Order: sequence, then structure tokens, then C-alpha cells
Amino acid sequence: MLNDAAVAGFRSSLRGAVIAPADAGYDDARKVYNGMISKRPALIAKCADVTDVVTAVNFGREQNMLVSVRGGGHNAGGLGVADDALVIDLSSISYVFVDPVKKTVRCGGGTTWGAVDHAAHAFGLAVPAGIIGTTGVGGLSLGGGIGHLTRQCGLTIDNFLEVEVVLADGRVVTANAKQHPELFWAVRGGGGNFGVVTSFLFKAHPIHTNYAGPMFWKIEDTAKILSWYRTFITKQKNQLNGFFAVLTVPPGPPFPPELHNKKVCGVVWCYCGPLEKAEKIFKPIRKKKPVLDFVGPIPHPVLQGMFDPIFPPGQQWYWKADFVREISDEAVALHAEHAAKMPTWQSTMHLYPIDGAAGKVANDATPWSYRDAKWAQVMVGVDPDPANKEKLVTWARDYFNALHPFSAGGAYVNFMMDEGEDRVRASYGKNYDRLAKIKKEYDPNNFFRVNQNIKPA
Repeated sequence: MLNDAAVAGFRSSLRGAVIAPADAGYDDARKVYNGMISKRPALIAKCADVTDVVTAVNFGREQNMLVSVRGGGHNAGGLGVADDALVIDLSSISYVFVDPVKKTVRCGGGTTWGAVDHAAHAFGLAVPAGIIGTTGVGGLSLGGGIGHLTRQCGLTIDNFLEVEVVLADGRVVTANAKQHPELFWAVRGGGGNFGVVTSFLFKAHPIHTNYAGPMFWKIEDTAKILSWYRTFITKQKNQLNGFFAVLTVPPGPPFPPELHNKKVCGVVWCYCGPLEKAEKIFKPIRKKKPVLDFVGPIPHPVLQGMFDPIFPPGQQWYWKADFVREISDEAVALHAEHAAKMPTWQSTMHLYPIDGAAGKVANDATPWSYRDAKWAQVMVGVDPDPANKEKLVTWARDYFNALHPFSAGGAYVNFMMDEGEDRVRASYGKNYDRLAKIKKEYDPNNFFRVNQNIKPA
């Protein structure tokens, strides 16, 4: 039980708010993106600045509390919150500063990617990130960062220049290639294991308008289109990215009524080369005769936020994931079989290319140890109704279990639920032991453990 006087002192020492279970707004404050997660933390510290984060870390350590860290709250397993824990909420530490001369972007630990995309776009720049604008910068970045620009610009972690970190002992350090280089290595894929990252500095790229968007085919054509796609995309120059998906056409505009609620397979393309060459590049793709072609010139922030209305916060989500080196004919057939069984219209499967620029980085250059894989695969059961939970879980698990024998072994940690130590070890491979040594140096008591946890060596 927390001492009332200690909690009162904590409240008075923060510029931001401290929210307890009896306070108004508690139920809203404890929510995360995944509506399947419902945790009841002991306290939620809405930190206004870095000093608040230091105060919260010190309070949690002194009170021997379980501590979780929440940025955007999008984590698949809802690991930004925990029962009876102190939640260090970074959402108020949200700002973006763009340096158009140096081509860099600095942002706060609670910033969302939509804010980064908006600010950088004004200067004709972009930072490689995910595909949902409401995703937090912190969680996505620390786990790796896959998205529309992976083949063109690498993973988000490949574009880190510097981070500011509050450590478990309350110290604030800057980590980059010269200062705390081992910590800098670890945070580029090692997740939130090493401290609270309150500031990121990224390298930005001259990207303004893409030739991009979704292209759909009938669900009956899944095997044929996936068989073509698996070879086609890996032979393209890095300027072209496209993730393969099975999905259901949303029941509303801008999609044509005759396709509403129809199961389809498709590719969401993103070409970042000269626009005058786009039509030539897409000519052989269009010969595959899609039933829907929404590919054309599109500002980068619009592409990045395209799926935000389809996946609002609060839906039920269940995730299963793997890295994939090749897609065999047998795997193609299994994808076609399970795609036809999607349980709800928001449920989907994505195969994200992670070759191109991302694949040219050495396996030990960052904690991400699957640079030789070609795709990050994820199956997600999604629906707003909690009554459909078992249906979502069963479909995603069955799909995963069928395809897992064809995988590389580990998975992208941002696509994982709370799956245990063995799965975390498999996902970091040979880099796990180095991460464990760095964890021992910077967090020897495993203070930061509500995450895809790496135990101190």
C-alpha cells in the first residue's frame, strides 16, 4: 500500500498531473490503443517535462513500485500499463523541431508520428516510420520501426542520431555514437529496457510527395498475386516499397459500393523516386488487372495517416508475428487458405518488406538481428466488440501456427504480445547476450521490466 503522504508529496513535486484510481479521468487515463488490454495501475504520472520523468522514476524506485512507460500507447501487448504499477505517461512531452539545413528532426518522447510527418513535410522531409499516424514515436522507434520507407531509407533505428534517456537511477544521459555508445546501440531495437527516452534526434530524408496507395485483387487470387509479389518486390530498386496484405474492403467511401465488405488481397505501394518515372514503373504491375487501383501522387503525411480512420483507438487487437526469409509455394497456399477465413472486416495479415536499405545493415550493427530476412509478417484479429475476442484470437493463432514452420524463428518485437522470455530471446538471436550485458550496466535491478524484457546478465 502506498503511503498517502508519499503520494501527496509526489503530486506536489510534478508539474504534470498524478492520477489515482479514485480520481476523475482515471478510466480514460489508463486506456491504451488495444481495447483488449484493461489494466488498473496504482498511479499514472502525466509527465510535463524531463524533470517530471526523473521525479517519477525516483519515486517509483524509492517506493519499490512496478513501473511502466507509455508513449503513444500503441504497443500490441499494452505494455505501457500494468496492474498496480506507476505509469510514466510521456504524452505531454510532445514537440517537433525540424532543422531543414542539417536535415534532422528532434521530437519529444510522447510525440506521435502524425505530428512528425506534419512538421517535416513543410520542409520537404520525412523520417522512416510506421503506417499509422497515431502511433507513438517512442515505442515504434525503440523496437525497430517498419513502414512505407523501409526499403528506401532503412528502419527507423537506422536513422537515429541521438537520444536523451532517463536511467533507472534517475540520471539523465545523452546517448549517441560518441557518448554512451553501448547504450545507443541497445536502444536501437532493444525496446524500453534501458530507460525512459524523452527525446529523439533523427536523420530526415528529402521526401515530399510519393506515388503510392493501395491496389486490390479478388481474395480468390491470393495465391497467384502472392506468388508474383514475393519475387517481384525483392528485385525492385529501393525506391519502391509495397507491403502485401489480405484484408476486407472498408464499408464506406472512397471505396466503390460493389467492393464494400469484400475480402481481397492487395499491396499498399510507396514509390519515392521521380514522379515522372512512376507510370513506367507501375505499368507491369497494372497488367495484373487489380479490381481497385488507388495508386497515384500523394503527400507523404496523407499516406502515413491513410489507415488512421480504419483503426481508431479502442478496438480489440490480437497479434501474432514472425520474420520470414522466403515464401515457399506451400506457404503461399496456406496464406490463401487462412486469408479466406478472416473473422471480421478489420482483421488482416501484412507482409512488410525489410530488405532494400534495411537489409544492407549488418545483423550486429543494431539489436535487430534479422537483417537477412525479407519480410516481417503479422496476423492481427481486430474488432470493436469484446464478444468477438475468441474469434479474433483463434483465427490469428491458427494462421500463425500454420505459417510459423516457414519462419526465420524470431519476430518484430513491436508486433508481439506478452509472449515470454524464450520468444524475446529468439527475436534478438545472437544479439541477446550483448543486450543483457548492457542491461546489467544501465538497469542492473531490471527496474524497466514491463516490456519485451531483457533480463540483466
